[in-house]
Amino acid sequence: MSETTISLKKNFPNFSNDLIEEIEAHCSFQTFKSGDIVMRTGQYIKNTILILKGQLKIYREGDDGEEFLLYYLEPGQACAISLICSSKNQTSQITAKVVEDVEAVTIPLTLMDKWMMNHRSWYEFVIYTYRTRFEEVLEVVDNIAFRAMDERLEFYLKRHAKACGCKEINLSHQEIALELNTSREVISRLLKKMEQRGLVRLHRNQIELMI
Repeated sequence: MSETTISLKKNFPNFSNDLIEEIEAHCSFQTFKSGDIVMRTGQYIKNTILILKGQLKIYREGDDGEEFLLYYLEPGQACAISLICSSKNQTSQITAKVVEDVEAVTIPLTLMDKWMMNHRSWYEFVIYTYRTRFEEVLEVVDNIAFRAMDERLEFYLKRHAKACGCKEINLSHQEIALELNTSREVISRLLKKMEQRGLVRLHRNQIELMI
């Protein structure tokens, strides 16, 4: 049994053996380094990607370079947006950037429809991915529409900690401000207030979450 097969079975336990055999036979194993851009806005999508290791950040990018975080991708997950775009041969409306070194399997567009018909476990995975990502994006929209910036910041930090499975968030105040579409000064002030309330501990380019 190859290392890729072992990793697929570990991260995608609901995939049937037949599906895993097809993935091994027709798909490509790839690695990406932290900071790499895996997908860009406006790019035609020819593949979808299954994450085996590491973390990807999926976000929208504004005209002035500002970022709007949608969600993170972790082992055992795929990008719902790339699944939708690839099935319709559309260009990407998002950017995917590597946060932690990634090991992944890329699946050609030509296999998507075939697997939806021939592999029940793939069909169920795609539907589950659509649903969970849609719910997550709705949560982000609700957070922006109905919460003040201090609540948005707390939500953002908790979400980031959940995504990385850690309490130490290695982001600068400027990086957070960019993703929340506000200024570094606002983020620094709100973080200081959170520290005074015992919710975080602030270190150089690191935030330790206490909640």
